[in-house]
Amino acid sequence: MEGSKKIKWYNLAFMAFSSVWGFANIINGFSQFGGLKAIVAWILIFIIYFAPYVLMVGELGSTFKNLGGGVSGWIKETINPKLAYYAGWTYWVVHLPYISQKPQTMMIGLTWLFTQSNAISSFSPLFLQGSCLVIFLLALWLSSHGVDMVKKVSTIAGSSMFVMSILFVIMMIAAPAITGQTFNTIDLSWDNIMPTFDKTFFFNLSILVFAVGSCEKISPYVNKMENPAKEFPKGMFFLLIMVGVTAVLGTVALAMMFDSNHIPKDLMTNGAYYAFQKLGEYYHVGNLFMILFAATNVIGQASTLIMSIDAPLRILLESTDHEFIPKAMFKQNKHGAYTTGHLLIGIIVSILIIVPAFGLKDIDTLVAWLIKLNSVCLPMSYLWVFVAYTALKYHGDKYQSEYKFCRNNKLGVVMGVWCFLFTAFACVLGMIDDDPFKLCMNIITPLVLLALGLIMPRIAKREREKAQATN
Repeated sequence: MEGSKKIKWYNLAFMAFSSVWGFANIINGFSQFGGLKAIVAWILIFIIYFAPYVLMVGELGSTFKNLGGGVSGWIKETINPKLAYYAGWTYWVVHLPYISQKPQTMMIGLTWLFTQSNAISSFSPLFLQGSCLVIFLLALWLSSHGVDMVKKVSTIAGSSMFVMSILFVIMMIAAPAITGQTFNTIDLSWDNIMPTFDKTFFFNLSILVFAVGSCEKISPYVNKMENPAKEFPKGMFFLLIMVGVTAVLGTVALAMMFDSNHIPKDLMTNGAYYAFQKLGEYYHVGNLFMILFAATNVIGQASTLIMSIDAPLRILLESTDHEFIPKAMFKQNKHGAYTTGHLLIGIIVSILIIVPAFGLKDIDTLVAWLIKLNSVCLPMSYLWVFVAYTALKYHGDKYQSEYKFCRNNKLGVVMGVWCFLFTAFACVLGMIDDDPFKLCMNIITPLVLLALGLIMPRIAKREREKAQATN
């Protein structure tokens, strides 16, 4: 590849930024960590967790540059195929609660688009989740019929959401000088930004981990850089600055709108729409910004929902040795969709959508809980990244890489173990809740989803034994 076609460090930084970071992260952090107190919480998570995480991903991607299976391929190369299957299963199955949240996010956006108000918060949970089930089943049908244009729509919508999130931060910070409006006084004294490290802080730690995860998506691009050893860490340093600045300024921007000492209960439900609605008022354009945000959000969430049904399942089935998965899972229709896998997704996600409607009595609690459930489940897939990195460094210099995060293998093992334990710690504490229903769901959901992965190899083994007996 010619030098002109190589990815530059700033290109990789922007690619990683748009895939990792989003406006919802700022809203969730502001809501769960006491407004301005989220600033120090973000800075801490970037330094002690996010920075080593992305640099480990860089070394893994550089070492196994020819593998297309991502973390499953890394585990297969460094440990064995059976653990690679469990890594692939975890990556797929923890996306199911994530999928169940997407119709809800679409319903919130649609309600704001057509009512331009927070009417969603007055809905019955049963009505909302029933509507979400209809949306999900439609998306499942579309996904099984191979909608190629979804990829293009997803890219456009994702880019628009990214641009709007950045514009919000810039326009809100600039608003006092441009609009002459009156805003909340921002006091960035130590007492106002330093969080209280109590049980609430640690119980919500999974929200921060959830926000900065999934950066393994950038791993295939490490070796497409001109000089990975120098360019990659430079790009990741720039990524950290961008994410850090956006998190801090975004938190300040929200504090200009919402009192950190009196955060609205429905902020995680309606916060983004409140923010863009107020921004439009400041700049005298009415609800224009809110309508644009709602439209792009609905389109983006719809395309993400359809792709999330098919893509993780395809990664599992196409990167895992067939000896661990029953033959029925590989059955495809004329569009190339895996029909049994889609049926399994349909059953599990439908349960995840409907059951909470009977245990949670108001919409804002339901929305906040589902975000929390995702923050417990999805980071479980990150654990395998750290297992792979620990195994890589344990093998010493057996594997060669153009880029190395830790040249000292013992230090590399320590860093891998640290990130693994930190992620596990956040996931376990994230399950804890004073509400018995939410506590049970937080524990049962990931355990059942992961336990299902233990059944597949047993079924596959019985199939082989039956086939051998028949022969």
